[in-house]
Amino acid sequence: MATNKTYEQISVGDRAQISRVCTANDLLIFAHASGNRNPLHLPDTDWTGDGKVDAPIAPSMWIGALVSAVLGNILPGPGTTYLSQSFSFHGRVAVGDQLEVAVTVVEKLPENRLSLDVSVTQTDTDEMISDGRAEVIAPTRTIEFDASDLPGILIERHRHFNRMIRAAETLPALPTAVVSPIEKTALEGALAAADAGLIDPILIGSKVRMEKTAADLGVSLKPYRLIETEDAGSAAARAVELVHEQQAKAIMKGHIHSDDLLHHIIKRDGGLRTKRRISHVFAMDIPGRKTPVLISDAAINISPDLNAKVDITQNAINVALSVGLEAPKVGVLSAIETVNPAIPSSLDGAILSKMAERGQIKGGVVDGPLAMDNAIDVQAARTKGINSLVAGHAEVLIVPNLESGNMLAKELTFIAHAEAAGLVVGAKVPIMLTSRADNSRARLASCALAALYDYWLINGSPVPDLLKAEAAS
Repeated sequence: MATNKTYEQISVGDRAQISRVCTANDLLIFAHASGNRNPLHLPDTDWTGDGKVDAPIAPSMWIGALVSAVLGNILPGPGTTYLSQSFSFHGRVAVGDQLEVAVTVVEKLPENRLSLDVSVTQTDTDEMISDGRAEVIAPTRTIEFDASDLPGILIERHRHFNRMIRAAETLPALPTAVVSPIEKTALEGALAAADAGLIDPILIGSKVRMEKTAADLGVSLKPYRLIETEDAGSAAARAVELVHEQQAKAIMKGHIHSDDLLHHIIKRDGGLRTKRRISHVFAMDIPGRKTPVLISDAAINISPDLNAKVDITQNAINVALSVGLEAPKVGVLSAIETVNPAIPSSLDGAILSKMAERGQIKGGVVDGPLAMDNAIDVQAARTKGINSLVAGHAEVLIVPNLESGNMLAKELTFIAHAEAAGLVVGAKVPIMLTSRADNSRARLASCALAALYDYWLINGSPVPDLLKAEAAS
């Protein structure tokens, strides 16, 4: 509850201050509110043009706007109106800088007017960032205001995928067999990943249709290797052969049904099976979440039993480790957070949790059963009295079956504005199993995920640049 000070209650020398840390979201909100989209002030941009992402500088008027928070909330507080404001700016503010914003009454003027000195200093260095003079009309009656009902703002910012893509760009291009990229989005996604240096594509399918699609996109396929096949099924079979011939280290789905592609990957003779069950992992970049959220299995295993869920869980942990999540927190989902023999998924959650404690599942912290709310929301977990390292902090979600996982991933995509990348793991090479409806950005993120996972398989650790970028963010 904010309470003001009236003109009569204020004396010369009265002072008020606030402390504020500059965040990347502050810069994005200010850009939208002001219309100033100068790249100098925006995160994740290369405003110097040197090919590297540059650290943004806070707009000077964002710094100045902090003064209004002191005037409007504290001194004089609610009911204050501005008459004039002057500023001089002496320094610059970066994301992470802590600022002290102060106002001091220097003169009481007629007609309820006040003159105040204002200053903004960098807390760590005591550097004067800005100073100036404000003149306001102070309120004449006491006002109390509760700002807790102010609507929240969700910033639709996909920084996790940006980080993953930048880290993958530091790696050699991954030789990738692209199966039937005869449709616009499929070909565009593969070529975008090639342009970013993420993959070295081998385009398999009808050359006539691929070249026509490329012409429609206004690009040339001359820089790339093309392999002619009769149909999409033949393209999938040839992609598997290229892996066995060690010409490809990954497979990317183009314009082909998932079942047709997987038929050639999981066949016992000549397929890409390993001792572990193949499963699909969605990596979701959800605005507002501190880490990516991984969901498995939402695309391959329809109604997995406990043995299948062991492999699904281990596969998902491995992918989480590859994107820089240290000891990922895994929530095994059910409709409830207690064990009920009538609900098989609750039993599976408890057993998987105990198996992880005994070292049968490695690399992550597993807890279950958990309902969706108390898996990802701390307050929900506290309300239900759940005390664990995972509850409220889950980074990996193991779903009961394909239907629930698929619905969860699509709800996050279309309602929570998440971006999704998809990867099939457990085979001899990573497989980018994107939806035919996915845009080129989703395919680009899936290629980055495949490159990071391939690096992890070889080195047993994530890309060093990935960890640096995570620490910086």
